[in-house]
Amino acid sequence: MSGHSRWSTIKHKKAAADAKRGSMFTKLIREITVAARNGGGDPDGNPRLRAAVQAARAVNMPSDNIKRAIQKGTGELPGTTYEEVTYEGYGPSGVAVMLQVLTDNRNRTLPEIRQVFTKHGGTLGEANCVSWMFEKRGYIVVRRSEADEEKLFEMAIEAGAEDLKEDGENFEIFTTPEQYQKVHDALSQRKIPIAAGEVGMVPKTSVKVEGKAARQVLSMMESLEEHDDVQHVWANFDIADAELADA
Repeated sequence: MSGHSRWSTIKHKKAAADAKRGSMFTKLIREITVAARNGGGDPDGNPRLRAAVQAARAVNMPSDNIKRAIQKGTGELPGTTYEEVTYEGYGPSGVAVMLQVLTDNRNRTLPEIRQVFTKHGGTLGEANCVSWMFEKRGYIVVRRSEADEEKLFEMAIEAGAEDLKEDGENFEIFTTPEQYQKVHDALSQRKIPIAAGEVGMVPKTSVKVEGKAARQVLSMMESLEEHDDVQHVWANFDIADAELADA
């Protein structure tokens, strides 16, 4: 799993910078709206909405923006209808890639995503071509400097986590999707800083890439993350910390 948590923390840091430009706000507003549309406007009874609201607050989104996004989802305010789409493909060196997309025009989004793959030496594939390499899990990253491993393990397991692993300078905590919020809340209540966290697609195995191929993979990940319609990107690359540090 080496490299997975490191990329997650890199994304987390960049989310704060993106928020200053407004691009992250746009993505989070879409996620809040769709979550409210699919599961109702009460965060306490809608885990997906609760997670989206937490992410929005983490980048200091104004409460009024969050409220309006929820109201658009519940139909109290007019808003754009977004379609949820999953795309799958391969990056350089056969790295498996999955994307979660929210779009108001699939005919525009699909060729744009295909172009990003092609530009960076990858290939957009058919549905389910790589999904078997991933499993949906809750995933939380805590920096080693922020917690004692034994105490963190006990705390996480007691809250409902399945496992804790060490990955370089990070601890990775894995949960079922259903237990993610409980574990996240338990850490927050104990003032354990969370470097990154989500319910997403975690790779079962990894592909080691280095040198030029590693740079291509990271460049492709960056480009996909920056696309306005892309909410999440998951991949099964294993890249050395030294190369990830330059991402």
